[in-house]
Amino acid sequence: MAYFIETESLEQNGEAGEKKVWEVVKKAFRNSDCLGYWRYPLFSSTGKARKEPDILIADKSLGLLVLEVKAINIQNIITIQGHQWQMRDFYSDYIQPYRQAENQLYAVAGWCDTDPIIRRRVTGRAVVALPYITRGEWEGRGFDKLPSSPPILFRGDLRLARFYEQVEMIPPLIQGQALDDEQWEAFQVALCGSAVLKKDTPGDSPDPESRRAIIDTVREKLIKFDLQQERIGKQIPPGIQRIRGIAGSGKTVLLAQRAVHMHLKYPDWNIALIFFTRSLYDQIINLIDKWMRHFTQGEQSYNQQNSNLKVYHAWGSKTQPGFYREACLAHKVRPLIVNDIKELRLTPNDGLIYVCQQFLKQVEPQRIFDAILIDEGQDLVTDNESLLFDDKQSFYWFAYSMLRWNGIDATQRRLYWAYDEAQSLTNLTIPQYKQIFGEDLGKRLTKGVSYKGGIKKSEVMPACYRTPGPIITAAHALGMGLLRPNGMLTAGLTTKLEWEQLGYNVLQGEFREGNKIVLQRLEKNSPNPVPQFWHEYVFQFRTYRSRAKEIEALTQHIKRNIHEDKLKPCREILVLVLGNSYDVPKLTRMVAKQLQQTGIDVFIPSAKRLNDLAPRWPNNDPNQFWHEGGVTISNIHRAKGNEADMVYVIGVDNIARKEEDMTLRNQLFVGLTRSKAWVHLSGVGQHPLFDEIKRVIACGDTFEFVFRRNK
Repeated sequence: MAYFIETESLEQNGEAGEKKVWEVVKKAFRNSDCLGYWRYPLFSSTGKARKEPDILIADKSLGLLVLEVKAINIQNIITIQGHQWQMRDFYSDYIQPYRQAENQLYAVAGWCDTDPIIRRRVTGRAVVALPYITRGEWEGRGFDKLPSSPPILFRGDLRLARFYEQVEMIPPLIQGQALDDEQWEAFQVALCGSAVLKKDTPGDSPDPESRRAIIDTVREKLIKFDLQQERIGKQIPPGIQRIRGIAGSGKTVLLAQRAVHMHLKYPDWNIALIFFTRSLYDQIINLIDKWMRHFTQGEQSYNQQNSNLKVYHAWGSKTQPGFYREACLAHKVRPLIVNDIKELRLTPNDGLIYVCQQFLKQVEPQRIFDAILIDEGQDLVTDNESLLFDDKQSFYWFAYSMLRWNGIDATQRRLYWAYDEAQSLTNLTIPQYKQIFGEDLGKRLTKGVSYKGGIKKSEVMPACYRTPGPIITAAHALGMGLLRPNGMLTAGLTTKLEWEQLGYNVLQGEFREGNKIVLQRLEKNSPNPVPQFWHEYVFQFRTYRSRAKEIEALTQHIKRNIHEDKLKPCREILVLVLGNSYDVPKLTRMVAKQLQQTGIDVFIPSAKRLNDLAPRWPNNDPNQFWHEGGVTISNIHRAKGNEADMVYVIGVDNIARKEEDMTLRNQLFVGLTRSKAWVHLSGVGQHPLFDEIKRVIACGDTFEFVFRRNK
């Protein structure tokens, strides 16, 4: 299958000649197993130049092809000496098109050589394309007689009937061979950069069926090539874009990749990557740094202090820059803090939205950013109409108002937001275009499904890579109450399209009162392979007579995880506590003390050291979620965006006592989807919700129920 990616809109970049070559390439390779890029993001230095390949083709049969396109006429060339062309009436007096293509080819081939499966097996060619010069004109100047005359595709070679054959005839710079299916997959993985996400594996378990061995195996297999992820991560839309992704689909990774791509291509742009959960800060910084090193062949690392690419918490504080706070300082407005609005008794999300609303009421925002990327977009909308600004979502309008326009359309600005509507812990609103931009502007901005060149204005990502299929399906069913005797909760999806966008197939029924519905999760949308290797259920649910028994069992499980399964306490084991603001701190302390008494170190998020059960300012760090050597015990709010292989979700009875509360149900969903391999859910007593959980687990990947609204 052929797949072609324009990393930027062809409306905005590229001369007519470059577009012409790209269209010929797409048609010539359309029946091949290939992956093609317009402006592949490679930013390693070539002399003083720093430039991406114009066109890069990865072909299963031909290997790697780099095309450097020069839309020039023969009169533009004065002389050619070696690889250097002296030019007239051109943007540069001297160019070295073939050497540039050659260096880019070797740089990309270097990525391939890091994988032993394809090391020195990928054939590589570099060529210069001259769409406005004929072979006769070239030979008439005697350029074909020069000893350094490079491979060139002339205007006549761009005829579709000849193009593929002409490329085949170009002598390879790198000798390789035709690739088999496994090598072709590895080739694509190398190009898309998925290997930057690969984690080190200890490999110290002699038992091939142990949790340690399975984790190590899965970490190798999850480095997969996903065409949709590749396209979204490397594209720079010229205007707004909404990215809806199922939990664990890789939204944060893609936003980090895009942010780095934009920064390297346009280093003068002011770019902000915004998030809401403070414990995500280090994770996002780490992703930014990895993509920076990848795209520059290790030449650059990320330094926020000296970069126009900023990673901001949405609010910020005196000790840490934040998007709202920095905007206030730039406009000479005193930023409001939590204490300023505590009498309003707003949630943290609504508190942030309120202060943004107040800013908009006082100040006409300056356009100081060129691109803004918003992660966790579901946490930055509100159901509270009093917090809207002119009938718009205040935070989104706050961000949009500070963006420069794209140079083509004054209303189109580079605002990209990613969200998962099932993960919001405070509201059920999905950020719609008309809510963000107003009715008229919303219609104008979203007219048409894509920009010229094919970049979509809205993306839906149904595949969950993080969480195994049995867990993600159970999380959706429980979060929406699909099998509740009294009917599914109002947040449940009620159209076939909505379920398909989450990765399901509606096998039977329409969502009307009393109708029988049959849903099945598609296997391709749950690629996590843990269930294939683990001989037991990856999702276990246990109930206990008392809290003491529940905590005692939890302690014994974790001891076995550390001493027998060889799991690391930090990042591979996570304990999540369910409940309200009263239940959670109490249960957290009980669990922590029991683990400590057993000789297991614990970490409470925001502490600066292990075994500090009550971290307080100033001896705390709100960004800290993990600490080496300790098992993290967290509430659900702090856990958002984080993940672990073995996740224990305790205190489900705290949800069961008020199971119709959507916010509490949502805690259960978020907790389950933190797992990369196994979940152990537990609670105390007997409740109707417990029977529902057992029915959900028994259903596997298919749910059959009678559709009823919540009563």
